[in-house]
Amino acid sequence: MSRMRQTPVISISALILLALLATVSGPAFTWDGVGTVPENAHAKEYGKGWVCNQGYRVSDEGCTAVKLPANAYSTNTSYGSGWECERGYREVNGDCAAVKVPDHAYSTNSPHGNGWRCQRGYRELGETCAAVKVPVNAYSTNTSFGRGWDCVRGYREVDDSCAAIQIPENGYSVDSGSGSGWECEHGFRAVNKSCVAVRVPPNGYLTDSSYGSGWDCDRGFRALKEACVAVVVPENAYLSTSGTGWECNRPYNKRKEKCVLR
Repeated sequence: MSRMRQTPVISISALILLALLATVSGPAFTWDGVGTVPENAHAKEYGKGWVCNQGYRVSDEGCTAVKLPANAYSTNTSYGSGWECERGYREVNGDCAAVKVPDHAYSTNSPHGNGWRCQRGYRELGETCAAVKVPVNAYSTNTSFGRGWDCVRGYREVDDSCAAIQIPENGYSVDSGSGSGWECEHGFRAVNKSCVAVRVPPNGYLTDSSYGSGWDCDRGFRALKEACVAVVVPENAYLSTSGTGWECNRPYNKRKEKCVLR
């Protein structure tokens, strides 16, 4: 019996791939970094392909020179304009214009922004640097945002000035830019604008927590409303690890408020 020769089956996707390869199999490719190295370019140090020389950019014809305006230098990047302005200049409508540094300011080495920054104690106001007016009980901050000053501890900002924080009895000042500016001493809780003593029931103790009741029960007791009640441990049981309940000894099982055998 003769064997039938099987004809290989080529998928549609394979045919499309072969067609694409045929269209780009010429001796030279002119798009980014592929094929024969054009003028003003060089082969990549690693891998295949080429890159344009410093001061040139990829184009349909190969590598064309980057047009630099006066007081600019080439960045040799494949994105953006391909150049940046020298220190003391900034880009304006495709050219490099000299940065006009106002009084009480200094030039920055950034190609973005206005090219200058105000000295400490001054803030940017349009194209000038205006002196920061620091109110009484405040100090100057060296930041490029905000109002340029902060109140000293014990004072808060009120209408561009620093007003003394009213600390209630049994409270103390805290160095915080938010909140009331004060906290209550241990054993007291904040209620409205005052510090109220925490009422600890018998068989309880004060906690350091800033939330909740401010107290907890001793081991062997559990909180019930405003009191600490004793945990009643039934026969064949023991006080739990938490100290606020009980567990049955083995092989007893909990059933309601007792420990019974199965």
